Amino acid sequence: MTKIEMTESILAAKATSGLGWEQIATQVGLAPVFLTSACLGMNSLKPEYADKLCQALGLPGEISTALQAFPHKSWDKLVPTDPVIYRLYEIVGVYGDTIKEIIHEKFGDGIMSAIDFSMHIDKEENPAGDRVKITMNGKFLPYKSW
Repeated sequence: MTKIEMTESILAAKATSGLGWEQIATQVGLAPVFLTSACLGMNSLKPEYADKLCQALGLPGEISTALQAFPHKSWDKLVPTDPVIYRLYEIVGVYGDTIKEIIHEKFGDGIMSAIDFSMHIDKEENPAGDRVKITMNGKFLPYKSW
């Protein structure tokens, strides 16, 4: 089973179940963002979490096996057209150099890890219009000299 077939099966089962990602993540015991990314094929799950997901959604063992397979992380290199994804792309385009400058100023020459990393997405209610709050937390990795 491919990661694409796995994802299609998971999304269909999720729709049938009526459960949201946060509810599923609570049942599995993982953060919603990480669990969702694994279900979309961009991360892998340890066997116990893959099995819990399959149990929560009534999915067969082949889905668990596919969830445990290491992903090949790739995406289109074109500018995305989905409005939510495009706005994140736009944020990096507008603020990417600023983020890089401030990271270098505060930490030195290096990068933020996307492996030793967590992300949380929250809703912040506001009378002027609800706000999307995205918190990214990654270990700083300095470049080495040798």
